[in-house]
Amino acid sequence: MITALDHVQLAAPPGSEERLRAYYVDVLGMTEVPKPPGLARRGGCWFQAGAVQLHLGIEEDFRAARKAHPGLRVTGIDAYAARLEDGGASVVWDSALPGYQRFYAQDPVGNRLEFLEPVWDGPV
Repeated sequence: MITALDHVQLAAPPGSEERLRAYYVDVLGMTEVPKPPGLARRGGCWFQAGAVQLHLGIEEDFRAARKAHPGLRVTGIDAYAARLEDGGASVVWDSALPGYQRFYAQDPVGNRLEFLEPVWDGPV
């Protein structure tokens, strides 16, 4: 029985770790998680925010996926979008998913990320 999603692995090109750190820590507000020594020599970075972990692994012939992406739930989505734009990211809003405000952005190596927040249309 599956009980939870432990992490999402994204790929990145060799030598991109500093750009990834700047984006995931400084722009997204995540914390870098030290990789176990046996895995650290492979390069890449791991990041966490609450129970959410994103692992960025180095791939020699890296190509960013155009469609695949993690969906990251946020609070205060408008302010979060502004934070990303202030950090140099391009934000693309999408209203196609009922019950959510959401937008897409790309990390510095081209990985697609979805940010979404549920909306409540009922009585207050």
